[in-house]
Amino acid sequence: MVGLRLRSFTATAAAPAARKLGLRLITTTCRAVVVPRFGGPDVLELRPDVEIPDLKPHDVLVRTRCASVNPLDTRMRSGYGRSIFGPLLPLILGRDISGEVAAVGASVSSLSVGQEVFGALHPTAIRGTYTDYAILSEDELTGKPPSLTHVEASAIPFAALTAWRALHSTARVANGQRLLVIGGGGTVGLAAIQLAVDKGCIVSTTCGSESVSRLQAAGVEQAVDYKAEDVEFALKGPFDAVLDTIGVQETERIGINLLKKGGHYMTLQGETAALADKYGLAVGIPIATAILLKKQLHYRYSPGIEYSWTYMRADSEGLQEIRRLAEAGNLKIPVQKTFPLAQAREAHLAKDKRLILGKVVLEVD
Repeated sequence: MVGLRLRSFTATAAAPAARKLGLRLITTTCRAVVVPRFGGPDVLELRPDVEIPDLKPHDVLVRTRCASVNPLDTRMRSGYGRSIFGPLLPLILGRDISGEVAAVGASVSSLSVGQEVFGALHPTAIRGTYTDYAILSEDELTGKPPSLTHVEASAIPFAALTAWRALHSTARVANGQRLLVIGGGGTVGLAAIQLAVDKGCIVSTTCGSESVSRLQAAGVEQAVDYKAEDVEFALKGPFDAVLDTIGVQETERIGINLLKKGGHYMTLQGETAALADKYGLAVGIPIATAILLKKQLHYRYSPGIEYSWTYMRADSEGLQEIRRLAEAGNLKIPVQKTFPLAQAREAHLAKDKRLILGKVVLEVD
């Protein structure tokens, strides 16, 4: 435990009084991997004395055991979202976490000190999970399934919640509906496939040849190798919903062409952050809003489909369902390699150079 001290009543029989009084952390520091400026993996710094803020009423302090490396982490480090994050530097990367509850805010009722948990932060959080002690809100966490290791658990939440928002909050997929996942070989695509299969959907996907057998084992009806086949010709549409994890012009065209009238096209590659970075928040966000509205109106009244930019957000109902599926062995994100927290630079370099195509997890000792 690095520089962490809590009021003594938090670990005694006086815990009920602590809840009423609220929890305050005193002279607290810990290790964290920070981004002091945007750039390559070399900008990452492991600092030994990063302050742990006092907890707000619904906050939970989590002793991190594992934090996975998401594509968003490497993009943020490189400067994606600089219009938002630039004034807030240095920031701590990391969205996913698995660990133990170290302390809770005064209003937290569903979690207790010592409990093993997993969960994910919102994409815009500036104090992430590449740290000994992370702070998440109560609705961003749930109990870790005992059947999963911390490594396994940390790989799941962010990707699965991203997929959950698209399938359940936006498209509201139902039993018997047909879903196309473009880019099923990635973590969000794989999570979406497993969530949809559990819901009783008939799922097709595009992927690389190395992922075909794995996605067939996950329950897809059809896995099309986009390098070897004409995707639009090979896929058995039409579909009730399309989740496009690639989000380039060609995949958008294919996805929309394969939709039924009244279907949902959802892409992870919304333009809000990119336009805000290019033009500044004051100009970029209105431009992005106008572009999205124009596309929505065009697609709604021409081919008659719903068009959405989708992203992850905290969803306690979704997280509980993700926990249930993971505990039953029906939601898995394979981890290809782990690194210690002190080697976050090496982990990011391996992802940047595509030396490791699968999931990478940082282990915090």
